[in-house]
Amino acid sequence: MPASPVRGTQRAAAAARTREALIAAGFRLAEDTPLQKLSANVVVAEAGVSKGTFFHHFPTRADYLVALHASFHDRLEQEITEAIGALPPGTDRLIEGSAVYLDVCLRDRGVRALLAEARAEPGVVAAAQQRSEQTAELCVADFEQLAATQPRESARLWVRLVAEVALLEVAAGGRVDTLRIALTEFVRRPQR
Repeated sequence: MPASPVRGTQRAAAAARTREALIAAGFRLAEDTPLQKLSANVVVAEAGVSKGTFFHHFPTRADYLVALHASFHDRLEQEITEAIGALPPGTDRLIEGSAVYLDVCLRDRGVRALLAEARAEPGVVAAAQQRSEQTAELCVADFEQLAATQPRESARLWVRLVAEVALLEVAAGGRVDTLRIALTEFVRRPQR
């Protein structure tokens, strides 16, 4: 007898909850667990599930790290979108979006540091590059508004510059106002 649609939906919902529990465990563990010690065993112990469950959702550790990366950046993107929602393209939107990005990276510094460390993993590198390109595309209109002669390239550089400031702040253990001021100066300079 075929499974009922309700049972299939319940299974899918349970699988989604389990997957999210594994991701949430990674977020918690990232606060004090270096990348080399973040194993499937550690994650399943934190999440309270079996090791087989981990590998059902994430065939490899690299797949898990890519999922952590995606989840972190999805949440980050949502917070930035909410913060810049009504702002028109231009300087203020770039500055507000970067401030939210930097603040979230500090708030979730363990995850940010772990993901930076994980960039040696080819899957994470590819995911990070893809996310950077997507984010840069969202900033092109801002640089067009600023009359940049190369708006797409300017947007790509901006995204990488903001990410570098985030890494420097995480390494410093907090806000570095001089870096944030310098970042702002890049887009507040008067046009010639």
